[in-house]
Amino acid sequence: MVVIVLISIMTALIVPEMRGTFADATLRSGARKLVDVLTLANSRAVSLGQVHRVRFDEANGKYFLERGGRSGERAFVEVDDVSTAKGALDGSVKLQIRKTDLADAPDLAPLIHEAEPQSRQIISFYADGSADGADILLRDRHGFELRLNVSPITSRIQVMERGHE
Repeated sequence: MVVIVLISIMTALIVPEMRGTFADATLRSGARKLVDVLTLANSRAVSLGQVHRVRFDEANGKYFLERGGRSGERAFVEVDDVSTAKGALDGSVKLQIRKTDLADAPDLAPLIHEAEPQSRQIISFYADGSADGADILLRDRHGFELRLNVSPITSRIQVMERGHE
């Protein structure tokens, strides 16, 4: 009976810690997926000499890699020859995109949003190795956050931990 009580006490102490570990792993897994698709977009843009972009669906946590269309095609076409070109984050992770170039020019932001309301949810990568500057915020149910910063000059993605808010 004593052994069962001790196991119960240890379980009661360990289980809450395991939940946080699982949430953290889910958050980091989502960040890795996004880093992978952003890096893929950049490398394809440079190697193929063609604009590529990642389009996000913030409400559903989905993302899609698209390439600039060739003559006779739509403006952008989803990339379908790579398995990691589209995907979705775990439902417990919330996604928010903030274009950093719009934050630097707040007087232009309303004009850009009126012209193309979806532009906030798209990060483009160009053949010269540059990209649209953006911050991608991932937040789990417990308030822990990771921020992915896309450099507009080098297209590098930097992952920053923001902790509990």
